[in-house]
Amino acid sequence: MGFGNKNQLVGVDIGSYAIKVVEIDRNKRGRFLKNFGIIGLPRHAIREGDIVEPEVVVEALKKLFRNLKIRNQNVAVALSGYPVMAKRITLPASKKEEIEATIHDQAEQYIPFDINDVNLDFDILENEENLSEDENTDEDKKSIDVMLVAAKKDVIDAYVNLLAASDLNPGVLDVDVFALQNAAELSIPNEEEGYAIVNVGAEELSINTLVNGMSLFSRDSSFGGAQITDLIMSHFDVDFEKAEEIKLGAVRDIPWDKKLETSVSGVVSDWVLEIKRALDFVETTYPDKTIGKIFVCGGSCRIKGFQKYLEAQTGLPVVELNPFSSLIKNQDLLDEEYLNHMAPQACVAVGLALRSINDK
Repeated sequence: MGFGNKNQLVGVDIGSYAIKVVEIDRNKRGRFLKNFGIIGLPRHAIREGDIVEPEVVVEALKKLFRNLKIRNQNVAVALSGYPVMAKRITLPASKKEEIEATIHDQAEQYIPFDINDVNLDFDILENEENLSEDENTDEDKKSIDVMLVAAKKDVIDAYVNLLAASDLNPGVLDVDVFALQNAAELSIPNEEEGYAIVNVGAEELSINTLVNGMSLFSRDSSFGGAQITDLIMSHFDVDFEKAEEIKLGAVRDIPWDKKLETSVSGVVSDWVLEIKRALDFVETTYPDKTIGKIFVCGGSCRIKGFQKYLEAQTGLPVVELNPFSSLIKNQDLLDEEYLNHMAPQACVAVGLALRSINDK
């Protein structure tokens, strides 16, 4: 990763309910957190990764950059939700050039979209050295693992157009699960055991299991904090904004009663069951790999009872991921308490801000 200013990108995480922006400076002393900011979005401006109200999002993005006085217009943005898919697949052992020539045909069986409607990319996870030409290879017995990524072309175009309308240049279009992995590797560099990253957003719950820096299995589900918000709106007969405040504990004069707590517990149980299914699948599929810890993040990872119940049901320690922990911070400009409070929501943006122009 280059340290030149000209290669640096601003991380922009466009979520369902908010936009998060992170700017990191790099020099020989380390990585410095230069900027962090967040701005809310109206409900349904973004829905499951689709930009529904581009004008609203553009206005918010411009306002956030203006308020933070960010001059760098080169950004890294993550795609998420149903329009993008990242999947570990196994292919017959081949040279990278051969995979590039055939990936379009081989990928079709794994992708839930018309193959002509997506852009494809891949990364070889194992056996990265090309097989020598004179090696006697039995293609039926030798294989390689590849991370296959597919994103719908119309969604890519929508994000590129959104950035252009915001006077920003897309240096990197990433996938949120990879951005989270980048943030985790920065924050927990000495983690020897395999671990899972669970991101609980507004409309999406994502799970990624990693061993030795490689993803074994990832899954996205249509669960998230919006379910809790809807329960609160119905229970107290309040609007969306008020329900969000109640959910986050900002309204002290409206306590949660037993009925609401029971309803929320049911939702949290569904989240934990989905996570446990993913972990059970990994344990069965990769019996020689061990997942020893769960790192949680996302704006809804602090929902009452979630972390404690997840720990009880999986038998694994659950720790909040703090992407700011390894960054050098100017205490006069950035309040440490505020950063710690916002840390779970900033993980994708930090992971994106670690990218550089010309990264794969």
